[in-house]
Formats: sequence, C-alpha cells, structure tokens
Amino acid sequence: MITTNPFDDDKLREECGVFGIWDADGAAAVVALGLHALQHRGQEAAGITSFDGHDFHSHRAMGHVAGTFDKDGVIRSLAGRVACGHVRYSTTGETALRNVQPLFAELSSGGFAVAHNGNISNALTLRRELVRRGSIFQSTSDTEVIIHLVATSTYRTLLDRFVDALKQVEGAYSLICMTPEGMIACRDPLGIRPLVMGRLGDSVIFASETVALDVVGAEHMRDVEPGEIVIVDASGMRSVRPFSRVNPRPCIFEHVYFSRPDSIVGGNSIYSVRKAIGAELAVEAPVDADLVIPVPDSGVPAAIGYAQQSGVPFELGIIRSHYVGRTFIQPGDQIRHLGVKLKHNANRALIQGKRVILIDDSIVRGTTSLKIVQMMRDAGATEVHMRIASPPTRHSCFYGVDTPERSKLLAAVHDIQGMAEFIHADSLAFVSINGLYKAVGEARRADVRPQYCDACFTGDYPTRLTDQDALDCTDQLALTAERVM
Repeated sequence: MITTNPFDDDKLREECGVFGIWDADGAAAVVALGLHALQHRGQEAAGITSFDGHDFHSHRAMGHVAGTFDKDGVIRSLAGRVACGHVRYSTTGETALRNVQPLFAELSSGGFAVAHNGNISNALTLRRELVRRGSIFQSTSDTEVIIHLVATSTYRTLLDRFVDALKQVEGAYSLICMTPEGMIACRDPLGIRPLVMGRLGDSVIFASETVALDVVGAEHMRDVEPGEIVIVDASGMRSVRPFSRVNPRPCIFEHVYFSRPDSIVGGNSIYSVRKAIGAELAVEAPVDADLVIPVPDSGVPAAIGYAQQSGVPFELGIIRSHYVGRTFIQPGDQIRHLGVKLKHNANRALIQGKRVILIDDSIVRGTTSLKIVQMMRDAGATEVHMRIASPPTRHSCFYGVDTPERSKLLAAVHDIQGMAEFIHADSLAFVSINGLYKAVGEARRADVRPQYCDACFTGDYPTRLTDQDALDCTDQLALTAERVM
C-alpha cells in the first residue's frame, strides 16, 4: 500500500495527544470526542482506559480514533466516570499494540494508568538499571520507565513515589495518570510539551490542546504550569510544585505546525501567530510575484499573513482532496507518481503563466518541497519562489517529535542556496529566528536563555540528552576503532 499524501510524509510529526476527564457521565465517550480533536497529534494508534470505582477497563488499537471507538460496544465496555486517552505517533518504541497507551499496571497501591505526551531523554539509561534490579518490561515505550520508577520507589505515599520517579527522568513529559483514588496531571519543569485544564459542569478535564476542550463544550480554565502536579480526587483539586523553579522553555514548533490553528497555546491564538509569522516573512523576504499559494493545509494561515502584508493576492493554487487515504493499488513508480495527484492537484487555470510564491511551514528532508515546486512548473508557473514560515530545521528533536537523524535534514547539509537548488526553486527564504520570536510576541535575546525550546533550529537543547550522548560516544568509539584498524 502507498500513501497518497506526499506533503505529509516529509513533515516533522508530533508525538502524541492526551485527554482525561474526572467525574463525568459516560467519561469514555467524552474522551473519545476529545481524542478526535487531537487526532492530528498522533495517527498511528489510540487507546482509552476508564475506571468504574472498582475496576479499570482498557481498549487500545492501531489506527485512528474513529475506526477504533466508533464501533458498537467499544465505548459501552469502558464503564466509569473517570477516563483518560491517548493518540500516538511512535517516537520511541516499535510500532506495536503493546506500546499503545494508556499503559496500565497493577502496583502495590492498586491500578495505575498513564498517558504520556513527550519523550524521556534518559529512558534507555534508566531502563537498563531497572532491568538490572529485576524489573520486567512489557513494552519498548519510554513511558513504561515511569511506571517502573513509581513501582520501585521506597517512598510511602503514591504521590511521593510519583514525584520520586519524575525527579529521576530527563526530557519532556505531559502526563495524565489514573489511580483508584484520583487523577494526576503534570508537566515537566520546563513545560516543553503542552497541557491545559478545563471544566465541563462539575467535571475536570486535562488535554494537550484547548481545541479538545472546545469540541466537548468545556471551559478552558488555564494551562497546567511547567513543573506543576495537579491532583483531582473526591476531596477536590489541589496543586503541588515539587521541582525547583526554572525558566520555562515550551516547544516553539507548537506555534509553527503541531497545534491546530483553532487552539490557544500559552495564551496565544495559534492561527493569529501563524498569520503574524507569514507577515514577518513577507517583510524579511519579499519577492515580486503574482500569487501567494499555501501548501495545504498547514501553510494556509502563514500564506494569508504573507499576502496581506505584501499585497500579493492569496489564492488556493493547490487543491486537496479530503477523501483519499491510501490507494488500493500495489506501488510502482508510475502509480506512485499518479497517487500524488489523488490527494493534491495544482489549480492549473490559476497558475498558468504566473509567478508564484509557495508558503509552507517547514522543510525537513526537502523531498516534499521538490514535488510541490515541480507540480507548479508542470501547471505552467513561470517562476516558483518558496517561503518557509520557520527557520531552517538543522537539528534533531529529542523531546517527542519524530525527526530524521541530522544527516538527513536538508538544512543540516546545505546552505540556503544549496537547498533552493535541491528543490529546484527560483528562490528560497526562511523566517529568521528573531522574526519567529517576534511573531509569538517575544524578543529572543542572545545574552539570556531563550524563552522557548528552539533546539531544532538552533541546537540549543534545554536539558541533558543522556541517552543520545551515550550513543554519540559509542559511535565515536566505533569510528575511532575503524580508523585504527
């Protein structure tokens, strides 16, 4: 089978989305609706775990939320007034049902379910030590490390054991956990991955994005703050902050691409920020042309901002079909090429004889941009200029985003001119890192640590990368041994 969405195959993929609700009739059904709204954050697998006051119930499956939880009887089997769910795109661990979340285990304190958005950057190191001490892992997911750390902690209360576990992990995490006593939600001290709180009547909701609250009719209360642990149980809601306070560094790529445009992140409208990025890009990289054309769908807000700022007309020069998923034809070069046009097709009557500016959110390997530029030329464009609503992606992400190794990132091996030649564009430009910060209402200062995690652009990682550093060291030793031999 071949994918017919060539534009999405060369994107940075967000890792996961989480949603949990406390004390609601039909809790699992509400979670399923919330996960529908978060489907863009993970399209590989989905799962829901509920608690009925006595027992935990789980259903996990590969595929989309609709195909999994719209089936007769599935939601009815997830009884209880408490539930949490997860949509997944794997960044650590194999693609297998055993890695689909929420993960669940029976601890000495009772059942414990966890849904995790992010990536533990020292998970392999912790896992080796846990296995040495006798832990038996059932998955290859980094999330299971958290369960084992909680299970083996010597502290008395579950909350203290949970805090003890979190103090041993590095990297990014937004967690929703369920126990027989209540629901726990938390973010890592830097707040790299998002998590928000909402209310639906007397029910409390946690979700990766505000759009999931909108879909279920909930009111957005506030963000779960970096380093905060929120506990909801029969006695009410309380918050603890067990970590030393540090300056937060949330992922700036949430504003560029990951979050849905109708979400609010860090108090900012994602749609408005993306328009502002496009406007900044028009100021920084103007070009004489006839049309501004977005690469659907993620390039649309930035393209609107670029067009409004530049005065060049905005047009839908690429038409996307929303009804094609995968072809039923066995792949071959000719069929693969034709499959591209099943999903996206150039608006030839509009483009013929025009100088066009294509607006996209990012360039990763460059293979997608090459196809898009060629599509415009085949449709009769006389010039094709590409403008990108983020700085060049030169570094891999280790915080829960599926990124190619650095050698496969086009911007890591080519300068801007080399990238333009690779994708066959007449010109190519990216918004500057300072322009990106300006669009989100900040000023990036060289004399202090950045307000966001922008490591994929700058290489300035906000945490230790224990596992990656060990891997790099092993690779370097192997390379040295080869040279000696």
